[in-house]
Amino acid sequence: MHETLGQACCVKYVLRKFDVIEILWNFSIYLEAVAILPQFFLISKTGEAETNTSHYLFAQGSYRVLYILNWIYRYHYENHVDAITIVAGVVQTILYCDFFYFYITEVVKGQKITLSA
Repeated sequence: MHETLGQACCVKYVLRKFDVIEILWNFSIYLEAVAILPQFFLISKTGEAETNTSHYLFAQGSYRVLYILNWIYRYHYENHVDAITIVAGVVQTILYCDFFYFYITEVVKGQKITLSA
């Protein structure tokens, strides 16, 4: 997967001639959007997640709310829209939505997250 992300950043560099710092920033945004997938695959494979792991993943995903508030603030006060950040953020938020459902329905009740077969 990291090869694909790197290739996407390189294509952008070739087509638009961005500097190295911007390419690295884009790669970090793309990587952040999909970095949680291995943990989700592990939960899917084992069928459950420990409560502490669930709390960690929930905290990690909750900061997306702050991103959304930042996007609203920057659009309203600075008239700034960054399409790369918004698309990557939306992808990451969609990936977390399923986990949030299980977190709210099970962990809040004091149970482990278990996936039905």
